[in-house]
Amino acid sequence: MGAGISGLVDHEKVTSNTNGLSEIRLGDLPESCIALVLTYLDPIEICKFGRVNRTFRQASLTDVVWEPKLPENYQILVKNYHLDEESCSLTKKEIFARLCRPNHFGSSQNKAFWMEKNRGVCVCISWKEMKITGIEDRRYWSHMLSDESRFSTVAFLKQIWWVEVEGNLEFEFPAGNYSLFFRLQLGKTSKRLGRRICTVDQIHGWNIKPVQFQLSTSNGQQATAQYYFNEPGKWINYHVGDFVVDKYSSMTTKLKFSMTQIDCTHTKGGLCLDSLLILPTEIGSRK
Repeated sequence: MGAGISGLVDHEKVTSNTNGLSEIRLGDLPESCIALVLTYLDPIEICKFGRVNRTFRQASLTDVVWEPKLPENYQILVKNYHLDEESCSLTKKEIFARLCRPNHFGSSQNKAFWMEKNRGVCVCISWKEMKITGIEDRRYWSHMLSDESRFSTVAFLKQIWWVEVEGNLEFEFPAGNYSLFFRLQLGKTSKRLGRRICTVDQIHGWNIKPVQFQLSTSNGQQATAQYYFNEPGKWINYHVGDFVVDKYSSMTTKLKFSMTQIDCTHTKGGLCLDSLLILPTEIGSRK
């Protein structure tokens, strides 16, 4: 279909009858027919075809084109997370654009969600929204500004005997399969003469016992994982597990998650904690 439409775009004159009495141009095609064709394209292609002529532009703005691109529960997301005080007057294209950009929510604005082009919704939660053992004690943790974080700061673990990080989330996920990750890095990064530098001298204790991760949902789904940390200098999304949101469920999804290493036979240090990521599984597998 894409190739056929490309042919239409390349030639302003589409066809003529055998007697040459009339000539149909792209602008003569019914707007409803163009809109129907555009529903089969992805958002970037729709915007490109909207530049062909006035009729294509009007068709590319219609709700019938953009509503299939929205999550099934987009009305709940718009209402519950106050994307716009006048959301009732927004077109479906405007709602799509607002959902695709990061939308911070919660009283502290340390949580954000956005939509990928395949209608999947992603959520990111800052470390500030988690319960972390010793986080306010500067002997153990420091809070660092970072342009590598969606929330501008990361927590750096200097040294501690046991690590406990816990959190929870309630969110209206669209139906689908989701994967949950902790975003972590061994080492402390900084900029020097415009170059990224990673300091690794405080890294210790992560290759003796694995770190335990857990995920549970309010409807009984559970997942566990464990990892040794041994790749300094780069951010890694550690996969905790997957969960499923049933399309027939109208309830808010409730999650609990944790990361622990409570073996007190040795200290641990040199770890940066940024955030928790929840991604549609098909996207998470590529991460």
